[in-house]
Amino acid sequence: MIIPVILSGGSGTRLWPLSRALYPKQLLSLIGEKTMLQDTVLRLVSTNEIGPVYCVCNESHRFLVAEQLHEINTDIGEIILEPLGRNTAPAAAVAAMLIAERHPGALMLILPADHVILDPAAFGTAVATGKSAAEKGDLVTFGIVPASPETGYGYIKASVKSEEKNVAWPVLEFVEKPDKVTAELYLASGDYFWNSGIFLFKAEAYLQELEAHAPAIVAACRHSLQTAHKDLDFLRLDVDAFSASPSDSIDYAVMEKTAKAALVPLDAGWNDVGAWSALWDVHLRDEAGNVKKGDVLVQDVKNCYIHATSRLVTAVGLDSIIIVETADAVLVASRSSVQDVKMLVEELKRKERDEAEIHRRVYRPWGSYETVDFSERFKVKRITVKPGAALSLQKHQHRAEHWVVVKGTALVRVEEREITLCEDQSTYIPVGALHRLENTGETPLELIEVQSGSYLGEDDIVRLEDRYGRQ
Repeated sequence: MIIPVILSGGSGTRLWPLSRALYPKQLLSLIGEKTMLQDTVLRLVSTNEIGPVYCVCNESHRFLVAEQLHEINTDIGEIILEPLGRNTAPAAAVAAMLIAERHPGALMLILPADHVILDPAAFGTAVATGKSAAEKGDLVTFGIVPASPETGYGYIKASVKSEEKNVAWPVLEFVEKPDKVTAELYLASGDYFWNSGIFLFKAEAYLQELEAHAPAIVAACRHSLQTAHKDLDFLRLDVDAFSASPSDSIDYAVMEKTAKAALVPLDAGWNDVGAWSALWDVHLRDEAGNVKKGDVLVQDVKNCYIHATSRLVTAVGLDSIIIVETADAVLVASRSSVQDVKMLVEELKRKERDEAEIHRRVYRPWGSYETVDFSERFKVKRITVKPGAALSLQKHQHRAEHWVVVKGTALVRVEEREITLCEDQSTYIPVGALHRLENTGETPLELIEVQSGSYLGEDDIVRLEDRYGRQ
């Protein structure tokens, strides 16, 4: 049996402004109708004997990850919450410990949640090849057959005989991102492959090698599991125990040191979508070489990627430009400079701008809200509550709220009083009043919330009860 372990802890800063800290690229639909996380799970359909899915994610993404997995009817083994990022080796170690206990002898297929693979059948064939080697005790990595002298990837050297296919080859060395000349030599040799970050091995084999080469990671992860606790659908790792682990990749902690590393070549239309230029690469382009998403109108434009989400975007006389529009931010960049978008995000963080962290629409386990207008003493939100969902029982120290229902039916508690509000009806929540909003209907509830007061920050919430386990 193969147990998928999906690593979903990234932030995808190079794909800002669509990808943000609280809604990163793996949770977005960037290629097709499904999100990248969902595509990662669904492409496993072509692989035989797949067991329950284990997912390691950031605590702040937990409800979105769970909802997206449930939407595609995933058999979930565990959603493991990292209290902080410690790279891929500890994340895989925690999953391996659970899998070794629950599914002895099973193989782990480690998959980043934010990769594109255009040929799932070829991917399935490569996994089948790796399975044979992994069952014998090898630690298998999948090397991407390079299509160009790429300087943005690490490389793996393996002595591959081109006339033989469907074979796992011994790894000779891992090498860092090369310069252009070196990358061209790698490509010409035929012995080097892009490092995909996809792995296949027995849980016990990985833990054995990790114990030999990075015992501090094993100790910290084992302690974090011993002190972990269940929280609704999630396994929450202990922050103190997990933070004691060194922050290392699977490559650095194990693969570069083990004598059991093997490589399976993978030629399946792989792309890690590390920047906007990569999305231009993987999408179908029109006769002028453009990718246009959303409401886009162009004249004399070629080789551009233009993505509109909330309004009409027009362009004239451009070549090789990226334009990405969201409700609260617009990015314009040369295709050759998109790797530097992360520097813009760092500047936004230094200036404590919300645009680095969240979209105008913010998702919560009960639904979402969108800020429509705001000033120093008031804020207007559009709130959507899913059927059967409820906000926490809460109060605010600095603001009052006025709710107007525009669609659906709301059950509202204000102090000890409960009322039902239908469309065009409203209520008022004074400062300090205990209150809760619930959608008891079968369709989404939509309302307008008008806040007024001396402080309107999202941290002005005192929760007394919450069905989603939030503090």
